[in-house]
Amino acid sequence: MGVERKLLTILFVDLVDSTRLVTAADPEIVRRRVVGFIDHASECIRRHGGTVTHLAGDALMAAFGIPKAHEDDALRAVRAGLAILESLTNLELEARIGVEAGEVLTDEADTAFATGEAINIAVRLQQAASPGQLLAGPGAYRLTLGRLEAEDAGPVDLKGIEHPIWAWRVRGVSDDVRPAKVAAPLVGREGELDLLGNTFTRVAQSRRAHLFTLYGEPGVGKSRLAREFVGGLEGATVLAGRCLPYGEGITYWPVAEMVKVAAGIADDDPVKEAVEKLRACCEDEAVADLLALASGVLDAVEGERGQDEIAWATREWAAQLADVQPLVLVFEDIHWAEEPLLDLISHLAASVREAPLLLLCLARPELLEVLPGWGGGRVRATAIELEPLTPAESEELIDALASAAPLSAEARCELIEKTEGNPLFVEETVRMLAEQDGAADAGRIPDTVQALIAARIDRLAPGEKTILQRAAVIGRTFWLGAANELAPDVMDVASLLEDLVERDFVLRDSRSSISGETAYRFKHVLIREVAYGGLSKSARADLHAQFAGWVGRRAGEELLEIRATHLDRACALHAELDGTPPAELAQEAAAALQRAGRRALAREAFGTARRQFLRAVELEPTIERRYLAARAAWRLSDFNVLAPEMEEVRQAAREAGEKRFEGRALTALAETALNHDADVQTARELIDEAVHLLEGETDADGRFDALRVRGKIASWLGSSADEEVYVRKALEVAKEAGRKDLETVVLQSLASVQISQLRLDEAEPLADEALRVAEESGSIVARADALVTRGRLDRALGRLDEAEEQLDRGRELYSEVGRTASVGQALLQLGRLARERGELPLAERRLRESVRMLAQAGHRGVLCEAQRSLAELVLTLGNVDEAEGLALAARESVGPGDIISTSTTKLSLALVRAAQGRDVEAEVLLREAYGELIESDFRIAEREAAQSLADFLRRRDRGEEAVAFEGRLAELAPASVA
Repeated sequence: MGVERKLLTILFVDLVDSTRLVTAADPEIVRRRVVGFIDHASECIRRHGGTVTHLAGDALMAAFGIPKAHEDDALRAVRAGLAILESLTNLELEARIGVEAGEVLTDEADTAFATGEAINIAVRLQQAASPGQLLAGPGAYRLTLGRLEAEDAGPVDLKGIEHPIWAWRVRGVSDDVRPAKVAAPLVGREGELDLLGNTFTRVAQSRRAHLFTLYGEPGVGKSRLAREFVGGLEGATVLAGRCLPYGEGITYWPVAEMVKVAAGIADDDPVKEAVEKLRACCEDEAVADLLALASGVLDAVEGERGQDEIAWATREWAAQLADVQPLVLVFEDIHWAEEPLLDLISHLAASVREAPLLLLCLARPELLEVLPGWGGGRVRATAIELEPLTPAESEELIDALASAAPLSAEARCELIEKTEGNPLFVEETVRMLAEQDGAADAGRIPDTVQALIAARIDRLAPGEKTILQRAAVIGRTFWLGAANELAPDVMDVASLLEDLVERDFVLRDSRSSISGETAYRFKHVLIREVAYGGLSKSARADLHAQFAGWVGRRAGEELLEIRATHLDRACALHAELDGTPPAELAQEAAAALQRAGRRALAREAFGTARRQFLRAVELEPTIERRYLAARAAWRLSDFNVLAPEMEEVRQAAREAGEKRFEGRALTALAETALNHDADVQTARELIDEAVHLLEGETDADGRFDALRVRGKIASWLGSSADEEVYVRKALEVAKEAGRKDLETVVLQSLASVQISQLRLDEAEPLADEALRVAEESGSIVARADALVTRGRLDRALGRLDEAEEQLDRGRELYSEVGRTASVGQALLQLGRLARERGELPLAERRLRESVRMLAQAGHRGVLCEAQRSLAELVLTLGNVDEAEGLALAARESVGPGDIISTSTTKLSLALVRAAQGRDVEAEVLLREAYGELIESDFRIAEREAAQSLADFLRRRDRGEEAVAFEGRLAELAPASVA
């Protein structure tokens, strides 16, 4: 097998005071005594299954676990050490012994070559021991727990070891003797099965979603219980997917597995064929396209789609399947899930109605360390922990497993004690005994799964062990073709894999995600981890790169994220070993990570995208990759790193003459200055430079963003006319590029500009066109945005019923995809509408909810408008004190560069002051606000100020002064309702 990493137990023994012995006795006598010592010690080591690896004068080192591992190597080493100390009595010699276990790098061809911390600790423990004493380190003690007669020596300071090492003085070993294909039954889970069955019945009857989380430690039987449950279901659709414990950019992997099974898609299907299959099984093409994005069927889309849209599409897909018959979605290992997937599962549990859906999630308890509130607060949610088996249940399992290798009562008791009710421990231990036809000592049961599985793996034939280890590089699931690729020196891989199936190391997977490839999976993740851990880092690096090449050729870009992960892992291992990865490998990995990062951006998995881009920069820095990493931070609103990183990109791009990235960096810096610093002047200077640089460039995204931000700055400065100029230029860019996703954004902005200027006859066709293009784009968020824009226009036109319908439809879509801030904005419009209709209690409920949602989302710009609208409403209801608090809060929420909201919140505070009888102050504020809004071209806000001033003056019998403002109101009245 060559160089391997193995769990070994190291024994180091040295004579006491050998210098005095040499100087005080005849050399020949000394030689005979030392040789006798070495012979006796070597014989003790060999007799207990160890290998002498090093001799140095009167000291020797031995390793237990090479060439073959045993499940009780640590116990064997301690027994050998005690036997050595006992044998020295007859030789009138004394020795010190140190024993420690841990991972060691070994070479089968040269047992003297071994390196690892366990060796150093064993040597230092020997030096710290008293004459005639054996000191065991923490690794060895852990593997022999319960079998040693030992005294705790506490932490020991060892020379050359950074931290004190806990040690034990071993006096003896307790003697216990104990005694093959086995299929494990399900034992002791009747209550859990009944609960799952009852929950499913409730789901089917109520036609509502239910979240069921099954917690448990590794090996306790979560997957087995889930298989037993779904295997007994009738009249239900069952789809399962597993979260992968490695790699980036695989956020929706379990959903992808489920979607592909439901649609009959193989990972190597051509994109067009895969999309056609998806569309055939989805009623809505928009749903199909978003699922294609989430599942990796499409590697590029127009613009970046949010996880909220993917959640909406998944909800629609699941509801459609569940409408036919109850649907069970099994998510395995969600403790490895990324946050967007956990959010998606929660969204399904909360939003699927009128359809029977059971979400069964399997997780280790560490999920609650990351997400303490998982599943909490839901009426239709259940969480249980799968406890270890009771001693009686463990015994029942042993009875079922050990029929071919009967155990004595004592062996049975010790097995129950050692395995502590973990079904995997019980199952694997009995299998190990059965594989040796009962010849193994039942008392040599390993104390950890790692030792147990490593011992089983080491007893495999060389070819089987090679295949198992190399398959472990691929992951929990692997393919026959990939195994052949990674083991070209092994004959008949298919037969060897069938042997591994027979021995219960791997299982045949019922479905292969790559058509034409037979798929297998490790029976337990720990088997895969132990097998992988046996490979040297050098071998792992080469094998990761080999597999990346195979999966790239076999599945193309469909499994891009996994290919990128394996290339990255190969680079990391080479860097660890050699300081830097090979240049060609680094270039390939960086390119794959960049493409994977772009896909993550498209899915709005910005955290994943940033990690991938940063790693790509690390491997092969380019201006583009540095920009993309900063862009991901931009999308994450991480302004602390965004500004310095974009400034670096800007400088590097300028030096390289890369106008495209210099312009994009300037745009990001401008938006940062605007949103984060409220520095409108700096933002304007930066964006003007960006617009100038990008003019004439073919970079549609860059030009569009620059023009969009320039329009936003014009809006902050109170010039909707300037905003319109830049928005129209952005529209031209979108149309030239044929980008519907960009076009709908611009059309809505343009319609909003016209509404703010009260050019409603011009706004109407734009709003209608925006809605049409949004429908074509397939974007749920774009459709909701367009509906809200249309609703705002209808409200301005006085079409209140139509406005209510459009705004409420937009709110529902926002709610379905979980966009809290957007729901809050829609509620603001609906609250104002309800006030206009005289429905004050409804208006109050909507506005209060709007304020709550916008505050939660941290949207200061819109929050101030919601707060001032609520202030005016509660003032109408007679609550002057609360109105004052809200008006002042609105003033605090306004950004210092937001000219329009500065004026509108001043207007609301003026109304409060008037109600308080502070007329002088109120009039000053009213006139200031009106004068500021006249200077802007936001006619809709000017109309509100003119109305407030006219009302204020009329109520104070100053009608002559009010006439001028009433005349202006007539001029500002929309033509279609005047």
